[in-house]
Amino acid sequence: MASLDIFQHQPILEDERVLLRPIQESDYAILLPFSLREPEIWKYAITNSTVAGEENLKQYLTNTLTNRIDKKEYPFIILDKQANRYAGSTRFYDIQQTNSTAQLGYTWYGNEFQRTGLNRHCKLLLLSFAFEEWGLERVQFQADVNNTRSIAAMKAIGCVEEGVLRSHVPLAGGGRRDTIVLSILKNEWYGGVKKLLQGKIY
Repeated sequence: MASLDIFQHQPILEDERVLLRPIQESDYAILLPFSLREPEIWKYAITNSTVAGEENLKQYLTNTLTNRIDKKEYPFIILDKQANRYAGSTRFYDIQQTNSTAQLGYTWYGNEFQRTGLNRHCKLLLLSFAFEEWGLERVQFQADVNNTRSIAAMKAIGCVEEGVLRSHVPLAGGGRRDTIVLSILKNEWYGGVKKLLQGKIY
């Protein structure tokens, strides 16, 4: 069983490169430029997860903040300290504290922050917190099977591929997606995944 209640703890995660703090309704103004100018970020978004456009962003924030109140999700906004600019968002979701499991996803970065090493800093902070402070036994990841960049990034930090859920969920742009499922277990984290990820930080 998880040893810490994330909803009571209200974590702020930080290292020399990045700061992750709980997202707020007022962050709408911060995220709006991404929503309006970089809609391609959500090419692989499923229904209700796209942030492209003002109304989608409003609904995105409303949904995740409601789910935080209901103890289903814990969303963060990401500050790139090196650039001194907000870069995107990520969250824990499908939180099952009695089972000591959660999923980590809904992660996106503005175009200029992609492939800069920022994501690995975020993942090191989030996974360190999940396994070492929160006490989770398993963290799961999902992606569209066609999102090869995202899948490669997850495998590069030590995620183990488990399988594909066929015709799993509807896509925001129409049709349905096949979803690849990956995970990291606590024993894998301590058994080498943490060290692997630390070695990739730059």
